[in-house]
Amino acid sequence: SKLARLFQHPLYNIPIPEVTEKDKLFVVNPMEKFSLHSSGSDEWVSSSKGETVLPTGKTAYDTYPAWLKFHIGINRYELYPRQDPLMPILLQDLATQRIVSSVQKSGGTQLKLIMTFPNYGQALFKPMKQTRDQETPIDFFYFSDFERHNAEIAAFHLDRILDFRRIPPVSGRLVNITKEIRDITTDKKLAKTFFISPAGNVCFYGECSYYCSTEHALCGKPDGLEGSMAALLPDKTLAKRRSWRSPWRRSYHKSKKAEWELNPNYCAQVRKTPPYDRGHRLLDLIDMTVLDFLMGNMDRHHYETFEKFGNDTFLLHLDNGRGFGRHSRDEPSILAPLQQCCSIKKSTYLRLQLLATQPYRLSDLLREALATDPLAPILAEPHLRALDRRLGKVLAVVGNCLAR
Repeated sequence: SKLARLFQHPLYNIPIPEVTEKDKLFVVNPMEKFSLHSSGSDEWVSSSKGETVLPTGKTAYDTYPAWLKFHIGINRYELYPRQDPLMPILLQDLATQRIVSSVQKSGGTQLKLIMTFPNYGQALFKPMKQTRDQETPIDFFYFSDFERHNAEIAAFHLDRILDFRRIPPVSGRLVNITKEIRDITTDKKLAKTFFISPAGNVCFYGECSYYCSTEHALCGKPDGLEGSMAALLPDKTLAKRRSWRSPWRRSYHKSKKAEWELNPNYCAQVRKTPPYDRGHRLLDLIDMTVLDFLMGNMDRHHYETFEKFGNDTFLLHLDNGRGFGRHSRDEPSILAPLQQCCSIKKSTYLRLQLLATQPYRLSDLLREALATDPLAPILAEPHLRALDRRLGKVLAVVGNCLAR
């Protein structure tokens, strides 16, 4: 296994700083009782309403469901540890746990569902919109592209191979539209959008600002539908998150350009602006840039952090469904932060160099990681080959910066 060898490499065993109580997202208080929201939702609430107290009750840690252990393990430095024995269990739960509730997630441009399991764990379900070998049409703007379920799955594994570990766990799953969505939903608006197609398949389209109409309905065969299941992060009432607008955000306009596209010295002003004027925030943003370039994801307008940790923490790489749309074309503008700032973490650079060598070839590692997913194969071969090509381009940009 190339993957096992990779995770044993010294570059993947650099220790994180010691984690103190204040570095943990939650302080576990064994005297705390837990209860459920009276509104009928399945969110955990603490009886003392303490924001950083995880309501685990008096039960032993070993008996907690995997999703709760995942939440407890989050700290200032990482979303989950490198050699995490919990990860296979959590991915298995996402793929197989019985679904007891399906409701539409509010907001967003495309249809997403929140699925709840009997152990109160929850997952974000993104349904399949296009097949593995379909490429995004060249005339599509990035902001009108489909969100792809397989991109979410591949992004999680790629993020882990790069040793960022900033994307919550994602597994593929084949869902029965009739039994696991239509028959159990309490969402009246969603329920109204189900119909049987002329081919006899069960379809639905939900409500959202794009692609929610009978023309863009999601149909089963006859009622089986592929999708990605992403473990939800702790509820925001328990762990507040802050949303940050990316300085290299695109204009989301058909003809206007953003300032960074017009000003080659744009990074100089970013470096003077909080929170990029101190600490490793800018370097963390450049890590995210590398991830996005490898996936071809142009849709990174915001990112999030856990508020408790202030500025000194990692960025959450959420919402990766617009990655892996085109394998035949690379988008150099995604690398603008790296090109303009000429900065990258030494550890990231050394790992990228390692992933460009034959024994640890990036495409081989991702292919191996994705082979374990229930919906494998996740990516068409041209997308995997594109990763090696793009990695070469990232290293070339760093090489030019070093030469300068």
